Amino acid sequence: MLPCFNKKLFGFECMGCGLQRSTSLILKGEFIEAFFMYPAIYTIILLFGFIAVNHFKNYKSGSKIIIILAITNVAIIIGSYFLKLYFK
Repeated sequence: MLPCFNKKLFGFECMGCGLQRSTSLILKGEFIEAFFMYPAIYTIILLFGFIAVNHFKNYKSGSKIIIILAITNVAIIIGSYFLKLYFK
């Protein structure tokens, strides 16, 4: 796994810490552990999956759905980051 440069330089985790390990856990079939490692992993997969599908089959309200999914991802990432900082 690649090390987190933010953690090496500044001593604390960034908002993306856990994404790589969570993806690895999904590939191993450990879905619950992947969620606890990085809670936004499934909404990120949903976002990129919808972007891929929308690229080939252009939905009428596809851009609105992408914006909603992106905002949801950002909210989950920021929320889980602050929860992680608070409970450590």
